[in-house]
Formats: sequence, structure tokens, C-alpha cells
Amino acid sequence: MESALQIASVLVSVLLIVLILLQVKGGGLSNLLGGDAGGGIARTRRGLEKTLFQITIVMAALFLGISILAVIAFG
Repeated sequence: MESALQIASVLVSVLLIVLILLQVKGGGLSNLLGGDAGGGIARTRRGLEKTLFQITIVMAALFLGISILAVIAFG
């Protein structure tokens, strides 16, 4: 059970990293590190961008759940 949680944690974390990097588009390194190339104007997410954002939220919640479960079960 412990190795299954470790494998799941690694897989979810790698997928989460990929999803986050896919959301950073066209801003270069400054946008990746938190810079705002848009001048502070909020944009509405649509289409694939919205789907990626929602999947990222689900994966982050899943990673949090797996981490809490691992601490409780094997803490």
C-alpha cells in the first residue's frame, strides 16, 4: 500500500507540473516566475484553457488528498 501511494504521488505530481507548464503561454520566463505581461488586466478563460485550469485544480486536490492519506496511514 505504501509503494502504491508513493507511485500515485509521483505520477500526480509530474502530471500537475506538466499541466501548470502548459498554462504558461507566450510570456517567457518572467511570466513563468510570476511576472505579469498583461498589465494587470484579468482575462476570462475559455475552451481548452478553461479545461486545463479545471483539470489542474482537480489534480492539485488529488495530490493533496494522496499526501494527507500517506501521512495518516504511514505517519
